[in-house]
Amino acid sequence: MSLTYRKLDANGDYTFGFRAGNFYKDQPEAVAQAVKTRLGLILGEWFLDVTYGTPYNSEILGAGNVGNYDFALQKVILGTPGVLRITSYASQVNPSTRGASVSCTIDTIYGSASVTQTL
Repeated sequence: MSLTYRKLDANGDYTFGFRAGNFYKDQPEAVAQAVKTRLGLILGEWFLDVTYGTPYNSEILGAGNVGNYDFALQKVILGTPGVLRITSYASQVNPSTRGASVSCTIDTIYGSASVTQTL
C-alpha cells in the first residue's frame, strides 16, 4: 500500500512551492495526518464519501455518550488506512470550554507516529 498526503502548515492549510517536499510519501507522518483528518471531519460531512469521518453526532456528543467517546475515537483511529495498532492513548475533556483533545501513539505500516488533535 502506498500512501501520499500533502503536508499542512501551522494553520492547517496545504503547503505549496516545495514540489515533492510538500508531501509525505510512505511515511508514518502520512498516516498520522490521515488520522488527524478523520478526527477533524464529522461523519457524513464530506460529500464524496459520507462514510468517512468521526461519528460525533451519534457516538461522541451528548450526555449519554460520556463513557463511550474514547471507544468511538479509537475505532476511528484504528479504521484509518495504514494504522496497525494504538500503542498509547489519552484524551482530555474540558467542561468549562466544552472542548476536548486526543493524544496517541500509533504503529503504522511505515513505523511509529504521534497524533495530537484538538476536537
